[in-house]
Amino acid sequence: MTPKHFVSRLAEFSAPSVFNPWAEHCSLHDRPDAAAKRRDNLTRMLEAVLDAQAETIWIARDLGYRGGRRTGVPLTDEVHLAHAGALMGGISFERATRGPVVAERTAAIIWRVLAQIGQPIMLWNVFPFHPHEADAPLSNRCHTRSERVATWALLQSLIEMLRPRQIVAIGRDAQMALGELSIPTRAARHPSYGGQNEFMATMHALYGIDEMLTKCEPKLPLEIRHATNNNFAFA
Repeated sequence: MTPKHFVSRLAEFSAPSVFNPWAEHCSLHDRPDAAAKRRDNLTRMLEAVLDAQAETIWIARDLGYRGGRRTGVPLTDEVHLAHAGALMGGISFERATRGPVVAERTAAIIWRVLAQIGQPIMLWNVFPFHPHEADAPLSNRCHTRSERVATWALLQSLIEMLRPRQIVAIGRDAQMALGELSIPTRAARHPSYGGQNEFMATMHALYGIDEMLTKCEPKLPLEIRHATNNNFAFA
């Protein structure tokens, strides 16, 4: 399966109280061609990961309304689109929304660690779409088991396409859902709700990052520090 074929399959999915960013249009925030831009973003990411022969997929639970719902790139908010493109080998991600850029705390922590690792890694979610409460499109909820089962083939297709050596489950929900896979899965605490330090320590150990060196890093840009420290919604 090619990245374009995979993204086309994603765009075919539809379910109640679920936003499909690669097919649907948000009347509140999206530009007219938003879904097409998000399809292009994800296709470029997949192509870059394949070109780099990335060996790992990080998988969280589901898309958040401040992150992947807007960008089409899992675990990535608009603040980090350019940063993500640079780390993925210099590819170009485009904004699909209008108005001010929106930050997400989880994305800030994820991309801070990815910058320290310095290698392309595929980011994904057990349920790859944005589940929300009925009549509240800009809310987050956990996907249901039936929703996960309905999209399980998509995750299997992604794994078959990328053939990762290892999967990192981000958060307990993702860890439990991925327990059915035969590929070795390393668990990491989700960086939200006080889990930031534990998440970073797990990733530093996994990739052999010197903790002392990370403490000497330059300060993050202002908008990224805000995304890390403020109470934004979590992916």
